[in-house]
Amino acid sequence: MKTPSMFLRKSLLIFLLLALCTSFVRAVEGDKDNDYFTGIKEGGDLDDEADDDIEKHIEGDVSEEEEKVEEPPVERPLYTKPKVVGFAYFAEPFHNEKDLDKKWILSQARKEGAEDSIAKYDGRWSIEEPDVNPLKGDLALILKSKAKHHAISCKLQKPYDFVGKPFIIQYEVKFQNGIECGGAYVKLLSKDNLDLLHFHDKTSYTIMFGPDKCGLDYKLHFIFRHKNPKTGEITEKHAKKPTGSIESYFTDKKTHLYQLIVNPDNTFKISVDGTVVNEGNLLEDMTPPVNPAKEIEDNKDQKPGDWDDREKIADPDAVKPDDWDEEQPEKITDEDAVKPSGWLDEEPEDIPDPDAEKPADWDDDMDGEWEAPLISNPKCADAPGCGEWKPGMIDNPKYKGKWRPPMIDNPNYQGIWKPRMIPNPDYFEDLNPYQMIPIGAVGLELWSMTDSIMFDNILITDNLATTTKWTEDTFALKQAQEKSSISGVSWISLLTDKNLFASTATLNVSVSSSKTKFVTRQWFSNPTLKSTLPLILQD
Repeated sequence: MKTPSMFLRKSLLIFLLLALCTSFVRAVEGDKDNDYFTGIKEGGDLDDEADDDIEKHIEGDVSEEEEKVEEPPVERPLYTKPKVVGFAYFAEPFHNEKDLDKKWILSQARKEGAEDSIAKYDGRWSIEEPDVNPLKGDLALILKSKAKHHAISCKLQKPYDFVGKPFIIQYEVKFQNGIECGGAYVKLLSKDNLDLLHFHDKTSYTIMFGPDKCGLDYKLHFIFRHKNPKTGEITEKHAKKPTGSIESYFTDKKTHLYQLIVNPDNTFKISVDGTVVNEGNLLEDMTPPVNPAKEIEDNKDQKPGDWDDREKIADPDAVKPDDWDEEQPEKITDEDAVKPSGWLDEEPEDIPDPDAEKPADWDDDMDGEWEAPLISNPKCADAPGCGEWKPGMIDNPKYKGKWRPPMIDNPNYQGIWKPRMIPNPDYFEDLNPYQMIPIGAVGLELWSMTDSIMFDNILITDNLATTTKWTEDTFALKQAQEKSSISGVSWISLLTDKNLFASTATLNVSVSSSKTKFVTRQWFSNPTLKSTLPLILQD
């Protein structure tokens, strides 16, 4: 039988659990001085002050002002400018607003073939804090205009020559407002004849890399421009498409790290946030192929007049059977059909509408004799049919149709004719397409129907260790903050987060009429707590 004492004990237990939940959230949000945790010692009890505070909550002695404790805002990690470990041909963290005018060059070109109203590269750029900034004080390059052509570029610290080391480029992109139609790819401009002041869509580049989207077409470009060793002609080579879905990178409004590695052995690897989404070989996985075919069809060759490419022919020895009647119709009248009982032969299916009236402005001379519109005959509604009854049509069992001789294999079949193959006069073999045209600058030449596209932490190097350290000091910090987003997470989601606890443990709560104490059997360890706290509940 339930007693008032048991009911009170259960009520107190529920209250204590809620208080504990609140303390967890405060700890997670950085409130290290929370009264509930004051004085906790490993393996011990709460100090007297904490006990008294808990008892106040239990006894209802806490005033309204004491209960309305404002939660301090969650402190974001402070941004620190990343340092290059090793050597980088280009390293741009966009940490200074003045760099937009000092280092980067805004194009003054006009896009050839575009309407005058949009031909100019007058889209605005800004170095500023993103709308939602994981790192306090961190700046980025922001594409500010929509429905505009944008072009901005900067020379490398040192031109990149493809001479036996990996080529590595990585940079961050965040579509702060999503993306309707537009790109966020970079162009690595060829070293020779650079004119950054007139950078435009036809400016020679060596590699184009990055995300692009229009409608439901999501792309992650890797294009390199290959120089024909025989003629010097330049052609674009496109990498195959990523195997998995890349849609979320365009829609989740989070920062993503795009990385391309081109190795001296002609292999390439494309990663997003450290996960490989595409890889292959420059000799095997580009369209069109780097090397042309050794042989091609002779376009002057012609099919001989007596070439027989009929695989089947009518049997010349076949004879139409004597009983084959080609005159029989496919359908005949069903002689066994019987008119249904109740069929109204004298009633038409449609009759003039008796309620219709001739329009007042109807002119018989101009419009002709007026006739009421037809409606379905109401007498036919309950009858099997109206009007003249006719038996239905059925398949004619004697029907055979026009006789044709059966088809047989053509004994003279010569196959499908194809023109002969001849040596390709334009053939060449480039076994090392890795040796691309040297790179002298990095540029962003974009059109977008969405604004507020963020670019940050562009790095070009030939050393993986350099990229690793750069990533740790930049993207990894942002990603950790964006994934946690602690300030917006409910206490329920925090307490059910499997990563919040170091291991599974049973939380015991006991309540007595005189004293309630919290003791610890479990270590909580989580980076977001910024400390390790021993907590427990027991008598």
